[in-house]
Amino acid sequence: MRVLLTGASGFVGSAVQARLLTDPQFAVRAVYRQLPPQSSPRLEVCQVSGLEPDTDWQVPLEGVEAVIHCAARVHVMNEREADPLAAFRRANVQGTLRLAEEAAQTGVRRFIYLSSIKVNGEGTLPGHPYTADDQPAPLDPYGVSKLEAEQALQALAAKTGMEVVIIRPVLVYGPGVKANFRSMMGWLNKGVPLPLGAITNKRSLVALDNLVDLIVSCIHHPAAANQVFLVSDDEDLSTSDLLRRMARALGRPARLLPLPMWLLSGTAQLLGKKALSQRLCGSLQVDIEKTKALLEWTPAISVDGALAKTAKDFLEPRV
Repeated sequence: MRVLLTGASGFVGSAVQARLLTDPQFAVRAVYRQLPPQSSPRLEVCQVSGLEPDTDWQVPLEGVEAVIHCAARVHVMNEREADPLAAFRRANVQGTLRLAEEAAQTGVRRFIYLSSIKVNGEGTLPGHPYTADDQPAPLDPYGVSKLEAEQALQALAAKTGMEVVIIRPVLVYGPGVKANFRSMMGWLNKGVPLPLGAITNKRSLVALDNLVDLIVSCIHHPAAANQVFLVSDDEDLSTSDLLRRMARALGRPARLLPLPMWLLSGTAQLLGKKALSQRLCGSLQVDIEKTKALLEWTPAISVDGALAKTAKDFLEPRV
């Protein structure tokens, strides 16, 4: 089976590519904006200008049976666009729909779309997780664009018969992770005391290996057609617990100070760090029972196993 992979240079896309190349049943065609050095004789690469409403996908889609669409304009912390929603819509909605329409026209059987938990919202009450069938409630332009892309794909599936699978991951971590997760590992590795020892929230995370395993499972599984799936490690952690287990994976002590949550949250908001406060102190849980039941799927790696792999990669010297 020939699979077209977009976003092949990204954190998730590169891991999906590596996994597909280990399985001889898949012929992998990966899309890049800038062509990389040839890494495998089994990998076919092609170049496109970007995820735009007028991108020509005819050549990349030739002979393809399934598309895994990881490319996107991603959520950014320091937005520079005057109209962020328009920029997100151009890539994530119009660009995605252009690809999907051409895929349907060329006979692609299944289109797997990597969406985001931000379609559901930004947080939950402890013990009240999001489910795949909840009413969506995105709060930022990125989440809105992801929801609109989902809706456009579902309408296209109904019209053309091309099967669409939508996956909404929570925060993804693993070897090569960046942003706040990597920063926390750096603080712990340096022994920096952190005022995060008394946080009792609950957050769902997903290891990169688990997300990739689910994506690959959805290529063939008959029950995946035209479904929305949430994905996590199926073990929710408080920020304090995550830091302690992350420190253990790094072989370092966790120097966590038990600052009360109300004080930590209030201080962060006074400093204009409300979003950071929400990520550190707020809860965001997902229920993956539908994913496990329909696909007969369970996470391939435990939280501690995934943290060990992430820590090993973090500690390896960079050449």
